[in-house]
Amino acid sequence: MPERIVPPPRKGRRLWRWLKRLLAGLLFLFGVLAGLVWYAYETTAIPAPNPSTLQQSNVYYWSDGSVMATHGSVNRVNITLDQVPSPVQRDFLAAENADFYHDSGVDPTGIVRSLVNMVQGRQLQSGSTITQQFVKNSYLSQRPTIGRKLQELLIAVKIGDVYSKQQILTGYLNTSYFGRDAYGLDAAARAYYGTGTGDLTVSQGAFLAATVNEPSLYQNVDSDARARVKAVARWHYVLDRMVKDGWMTAAERARYPDSAFPTPRPWTRAALTGQTGYLYQLATDYAQQHAGITDQQLAHGGYHIYTTFDRTLTGELAAAVTKEMSSAADPKDRKNLSLQAGAASVDPTTGRILAVYGGPGWDKGAYNDIADSAGLQAGSTFQPVVLAAALTHGAVRKPGTAASAVSPDSVFDGDNDIEIYGPNGFPLRKPGKNAGPVLEQNDRYTSWGEITLRSALQHSVVTPYVQLGEDVGYPAVKGTAEALGALSGSLASDSADFYAGSSTISPIRLASMYGTFADHGLHIAPYSVTRITYDGLTLGGLTPPTPVQAVPPAVSGLVTSLLGEATTKDGTGRRAAPLQRFKAGKTGTDDPYHPDWFVGYADGLATAVTMFTTDTIHPGLSPVGADTGSDFPTEAWTAFTTRALQGKPDLPLAGSAPLAGSAPLAGSAPPTAVPTSPRP
Repeated sequence: MPERIVPPPRKGRRLWRWLKRLLAGLLFLFGVLAGLVWYAYETTAIPAPNPSTLQQSNVYYWSDGSVMATHGSVNRVNITLDQVPSPVQRDFLAAENADFYHDSGVDPTGIVRSLVNMVQGRQLQSGSTITQQFVKNSYLSQRPTIGRKLQELLIAVKIGDVYSKQQILTGYLNTSYFGRDAYGLDAAARAYYGTGTGDLTVSQGAFLAATVNEPSLYQNVDSDARARVKAVARWHYVLDRMVKDGWMTAAERARYPDSAFPTPRPWTRAALTGQTGYLYQLATDYAQQHAGITDQQLAHGGYHIYTTFDRTLTGELAAAVTKEMSSAADPKDRKNLSLQAGAASVDPTTGRILAVYGGPGWDKGAYNDIADSAGLQAGSTFQPVVLAAALTHGAVRKPGTAASAVSPDSVFDGDNDIEIYGPNGFPLRKPGKNAGPVLEQNDRYTSWGEITLRSALQHSVVTPYVQLGEDVGYPAVKGTAEALGALSGSLASDSADFYAGSSTISPIRLASMYGTFADHGLHIAPYSVTRITYDGLTLGGLTPPTPVQAVPPAVSGLVTSLLGEATTKDGTGRRAAPLQRFKAGKTGTDDPYHPDWFVGYADGLATAVTMFTTDTIHPGLSPVGADTGSDFPTEAWTAFTTRALQGKPDLPLAGSAPLAGSAPLAGSAPPTAVPTSPRP
């Protein structure tokens, strides 16, 4: 008789039925998900490669429409896998995907990590295999969205069924971005080490494999200490993985301590030699600020950038400056071996930057654009700003009284080492509890006695303009400087030194400020790009700057008249006399350890030139000559302006002709002497 099967207790039967339903539901859900995945896979097609993978270059144009430079993905050169040394191939596998030759094209662990980050609201990470990165580079956008990530996974699997592993690795190496504007391994090898791919060492390959992780940082590893620390750590990681994956022995790995890190050569952009590098950077910065172009977009290329730069004037400015630098350099004087210069020329009536001299060039290792540098004190080239503020706003000549008019023939104390009086009528004092009074000094410590503002400007006498600035007041002088074109961040804080020219204003901005005087007191911000096109369409955001009335036309005309007198045989700008046309300008330095300047303008052209050396004894800069800017910078300005305006009519400067005499502005007070004794 068969054994009777005893059914489970009633409670157990309910649990059993529930488990069977749950299992059936899970099987059904799995089937649905599998079906959806199968359907998504079957309906996903491998798209055409992104046009961006063609890697167009960006083209920069001179103002005449001729090509100034091409830059961007032009550095990209496709290679085949057999051109890449096997150890370098393994560098990339160790850094990114050691199981590349054995996986299906996706990394389940990386996918789960990405999903966890997504659920937790963190930035979506790649978690990507080399196949996925190749798909992202070649077929999809760089935006880290969920939809793009799902596409990446499906296409990666499909790519793995269609392409060989060698084809995928080749595509990855050719489409990855390495920094330094280099797309593809061959461009990276040349940008970082000046060599072709076939000559890369395993150590260099490990660093290049590391750069893919954070190219915008590692591209500066030769000059950025923070980048170097991170790059060395990532380089060690790649080499350690080479040992772990069996591609390098421990003995071979021991050859690469910190001291063996393959430091790349300095970053010199291809074809950006001489002044072209500085012009390229000026235009690029302006394009990014005004047209909203990102680093990544520029790196992808395809932009046509039309600049304001005049090809002929750029060459003539460089020739004039370098000739004077050659004259100034003295082989017997060690400090003059570090002679440097910067210059800029703008069109006062449009604001266009026409030419710059930023240094000898990026190809000479001079990466800092002196023409756009805000680290050079303006010195006595700042005096016209103080004068314009006084002519516009008046000056408080006696504490407690209203501001009264000032004229160029107002008389001030021009002696050396004089006390400077503040708005309260008491002498200014140096910081510190027991510090003494501020004693202002002139160049060469010369005392001039009582002197008019006109004569003080003509001879670069400092003390009258420092006292005038205190009488006008910091807000009015600072506001006038900004209205004329100085950047707020370049202006010094409220002190006597501010009126002596301690603000650090670049040659471009000083030329623009003087150009405001040349154009009836209208200021037009300097700019370098007129138009940008992409795929045949013109980008927005590049409307020319709007003119703004910085100072009254009568004020600018009077300042122009005085600056014209400063270029006569009696002024510090007398070496501009060979330019036989209407001109106005000012020399400048305010200290033996500051740069020399000449800033001036003639018809349609405002130009600033500065020269200096790095002093080997005293900190900071040192002038190049013994004549406070009236020698080498003035002669460079004169030579350039003569050539630039050759054949053009000699037109009077705005407001200068009727104001060439000593008559003050209408309504201003008659010449007045400033008291030299303590004020009440």
